[in-house]
Amino acid sequence: MSERYLAVLTSFLIGFIFLVPGTQLYGQDEHHEAGDTPHETIDAQHDETGHSEAADEEFNATEYILEHVSDSHEWHILTKKDGHHVSVPLPVILYSKQSGLHAFSSRKIAHGHNHKGFEMGHGTIQVENKKGETIEKSLKGKIIEVDEHGVMLAAGLPLDFSITKNVFMMMLSVIILLWVFLSLARSYKKMGISEPKGLAGFIEPVIVFIEEDVAIPNIGKEKYARFMPYLLTVFFFILLNNLMGLIPFFPFGANVTGNIAVTMVLAVFTFVITQFSSNKGHWQHVFNTPGVPVWLAPIMIPVELIGLITKPFALMIRLFANITAGHIIVLSLISMIFIFKSVFVAAPSMLMVLFMDFIELLVAFLQAYIFTLLSALFIGMAMPEHHHD
Repeated sequence: MSERYLAVLTSFLIGFIFLVPGTQLYGQDEHHEAGDTPHETIDAQHDETGHSEAADEEFNATEYILEHVSDSHEWHILTKKDGHHVSVPLPVILYSKQSGLHAFSSRKIAHGHNHKGFEMGHGTIQVENKKGETIEKSLKGKIIEVDEHGVMLAAGLPLDFSITKNVFMMMLSVIILLWVFLSLARSYKKMGISEPKGLAGFIEPVIVFIEEDVAIPNIGKEKYARFMPYLLTVFFFILLNNLMGLIPFFPFGANVTGNIAVTMVLAVFTFVITQFSSNKGHWQHVFNTPGVPVWLAPIMIPVELIGLITKPFALMIRLFANITAGHIIVLSLISMIFIFKSVFVAAPSMLMVLFMDFIELLVAFLQAYIFTLLSALFIGMAMPEHHHD
């Protein structure tokens, strides 16, 4: 029963990533604004502020870095000297309390355009939190709904189910993983157990490594098998997205594992599996820590309960911070070329970028391994063999 539960949960992890992107099939709008070219894959867009201003604009390193590490509703390729933006539009799917469901191309709201009352937000708004305090909330990168006078509607932000860069690349990674492993499964079913060749020659040693050096030592030989589907799924998902994030051209380069929402979902799955797989000894350790005097229980029990949360929290932050930090360092080194505009800076900067790319390649494998190792460790800790009073 538990093996079936874990198999379903692992399938849900893939489906959770794959389900929402499937709604992009609805995303074609009948009305096109003047100058739109809906049949082009690459959309050339023009900034209305003028050619000369775009050409003379001062390079903003902070904006450049944040634009590349953040999620977006379009896949920006480059900006020409004359102010034209070359980008790949992505499907926008919104639900508004005022006007219902909408689906259209992100091209229609790019660079200040308004489409059916929707546009990209900018600046900040004043909102009240649950305590009744007024705070500022940034609208940058978010889609807002406005009235005919351009004033934001009081209903707030529409629910955004759009296919952003991160969602698109997660969908791509899931497709690649399904193709690879279903192909390997068919090959093993047809050929039987034999010497691995081709792609199987690379994948099989990795699977054996996760099994023998990660799962068995941390979970135990009798219990590890039912957790292997999850451990392998999370390892290859993180690894593939880490590697694709290092490729600096479409359809790769999105900062998926550097998005804290993605790492949070992965950490929550580890937390849920850990707690639902725990045995009696685990909870006895939480509420009656061995060797601790009874009078310390009011202190130790909250500490143990907080520890249940801090473990997945550490998983979430570690993956997010390491991947994002690597991207920021590489982009900062590239920014130095445009800031100083000197060949004497460009040459060493490119050498450092090349060096950092090799470091990031190592980190891509290392972070996938660490996340999987700690997940197996936390699962194993929740199933102690013996409990001592």
